[in-house]
Parts: sequence; C-alpha cells; structure tokens
Amino acid sequence: MTGRTLGRLLSDAETRSPLWPLTVVAGRKRTRLWLKLEGHNPTGSIKYRTALGLLDAMDGERALTPGSTVVESTSGNLGLALASVLADLRCRFVAVVDPKLPLALRDRLTAAGATLVTVREPDASGGYLLSRLAEVARLRVEDPGLRWPDQYRNPANPDVHRRTTARELVEQTDGQVDAVFVAVSTGGTLAGISDGVRGHVSGAAVFAVDVRGSLVTGDVAGSHLLTGIGASRRSSFLRPGHYDRALSVTDVEAFVHCRMAADDTGLAVGGSGGAVLSAALAHGIDRFRNPVAVLADGADNYRFTCYDDRWLAERGVLDEVRAGIVAARSRGVRYELETWDA
Repeated sequence: MTGRTLGRLLSDAETRSPLWPLTVVAGRKRTRLWLKLEGHNPTGSIKYRTALGLLDAMDGERALTPGSTVVESTSGNLGLALASVLADLRCRFVAVVDPKLPLALRDRLTAAGATLVTVREPDASGGYLLSRLAEVARLRVEDPGLRWPDQYRNPANPDVHRRTTARELVEQTDGQVDAVFVAVSTGGTLAGISDGVRGHVSGAAVFAVDVRGSLVTGDVAGSHLLTGIGASRRSSFLRPGHYDRALSVTDVEAFVHCRMAADDTGLAVGGSGGAVLSAALAHGIDRFRNPVAVLADGADNYRFTCYDDRWLAERGVLDEVRAGIVAARSRGVRYELETWDA
C-alpha cells in the first residue's frame, strides 16, 4: 500500500510546474528569461519532488509502514515536504533545524506534524549544516529505529530531478533550452537537471548559483543570511562536468532582486530565487536564446525575512539593499512579466 501511494504521489509530481516568460530589461537590452516556478508544487517548493524521490527509494529498500519515524536535517523546504508526505502515510517526522529557519516555515512544519529539534551552535565554517548532521547522528544512536533518507548523499535526490524537473524543462522549451541557472545546496537538484537536460540538448550551458560564504562551489567559508542555498561543505553529487561555471551571489544582491522582481511584476520569489535572478542578470543572459532560471520556491516563507525592512535592519543590511535597488534602477534594470498561454 505504501509503495503504491508513493508511486501515485511521484506521478502527480510529474505534472508540470509552470514555465513563464520574464523580460529582463537592462538599459537598452531586453532579454527573455524563462522562469521555472517550482513554488507551484504541493508544499510550495522544488523540494517536494526531492522528498518523493527520497521516500520512494527508502520505501523500496524497506517499507515505510504506519508508525515509522524518519529524521532529516533541513533548512526548511525539504522538511516541510517530508512532513507532509509522511503524514499522508501515517508516519512520523523529526526535523533537525537551526535558528535561521524562517518563522513561517517553522510554523508550517509544526502544523504538518513534524517534531522540531533545533541545534544552536554553528559549525566551524559559521553555518549550521555540520551541526545539524551531528545531531541527526546522535538521535540515530539514541533511537536505532529512526530512518534517515540522507538527502546529501542519496542518489535518489538527483535522480528524481533528472526524471521529472529536467524532462519538463526540455519538453516545455521544445528542446530549445540553451542555458539553465540553478541554486545549489546539496547539489542534487543541479546534478539531476544537468544530467537530464544535457542528455537531450547538446551544448546547453548550466550554471551553479551559490551564496557567498558557501563551500558547495566556493573555497572561502563564511556566514550568510540566505536559507535554502549554500552549505558548509562540498556537494557529494556535483562533478566538474555538471556545470560550466559557478556564480557567487551575496545576500544583499539576492535580496535586491527579490524585491525588484516583486515590485515590478507582483511575482514574489524566495531568497534563493533572488540569487538566481541576480546571477542570471550579471552573467549576461542576452547571449542565450532560451535561458531558464529555476526558482525553487515562492515568497510565502520569507515575508518576515528578506521582504521585511525590520528583519533586514536588525541584520544590518537594509541600507545596502536599498542602495542596491537604487543602483540597479539607475542602470535601467527592471523586470516585466509577459502574458503567456502556457
């Protein structure tokens, strides 16, 4: 029964999330950028696909029966997806989180039935990933019955994006996608999309978008405000051939483009989406005919973080964000959402 239920959910996840055209204006240049809006997935993010892939693989190894308990480290979106699917399967979920978890996501996790365990001490790089993983290991020693999908090393993570997300991108662009910009954390989404797109479209460029201070693609560790992007260690999924170039974005640059896109179009994206928009614009998307930006989630979980002046001020970046918007406007940067019969 569990396997059939997961199979149905996985099949449902293959219904297309929208691909929508955005015109990026930079001075006299006007470029169409296709937006893959993963916030339209059932739990509001691309991690819904990841959760289904991980749980399907776990169930295939040993059935997830009612009463089973799953534990995972999460910055929020994957945890919410796991909690929601596991609740449907009458299983329990323990989410190991950290203080950077947005309040809206914390509330949604709790409402979905998750038990939250919060680590307080950052790891040596200034992030919390390694601390969360240490807590997962401790909990599993304490309770050997806990099941751990291990999103950081499980090949089911990239595989589900190769089979679903990448396939959709190729189909929705009639095989004409020639550049893809994807935020990285575990690296599973990028690895799967890269393998899937390049398996069908020869010469497509793939760009890894990372946050400054992350070690996923960078070499200098440091703290950052963005969640859902970056990590305190290298990805176990990514190989040099998975992407053509890594593009590093600061917190402020991401927040600037979150706000500009929302102000210009009414389309509010998550923090990692702002990073992807910033990176795509900075890298000269006008060189491509059909560039695609994969936006992992919407703004629902971030209205009290990067869209909140008080939150930005408390973290000392409000003036920088405002100055960044003024500077971008002075260069003629704006976004226009096109009408489109999807």
